[in-house]
Amino acid sequence: MKKLPKKLRRSLTVDNGKEFSDHKRIEEELGLKVYFSHPRSPWERGTNENTNGLLRQYFPKGMGFANVTKKMVDKAVDLLNNRIRKILNWRSPQELFNSVALRN
Repeated sequence: MKKLPKKLRRSLTVDNGKEFSDHKRIEEELGLKVYFSHPRSPWERGTNENTNGLLRQYFPKGMGFANVTKKMVDKAVDLLNNRIRKILNWRSPQELFNSVALRN
């Protein structure tokens, strides 16, 4: 996230996993506020949950990741970032990001 322009780094909502135990350092280094979702409340991280579902199209549940290559991941990321979404007024996440990032 350090590569993102500061104006695009406002907050981060995470679950209660131990990987976020150092959240204060994340806040300081990235200049954003970290919020924690409530346990068993996936609707508080809706975009994350939706993205997990979209990723399942490329990496089905139960699939072992031992044979997943960087090329496979990069292709899925590219396809998802360039897929138009109704919620984004029929724009892709990449298109919306570019339009916001380039504004003054």
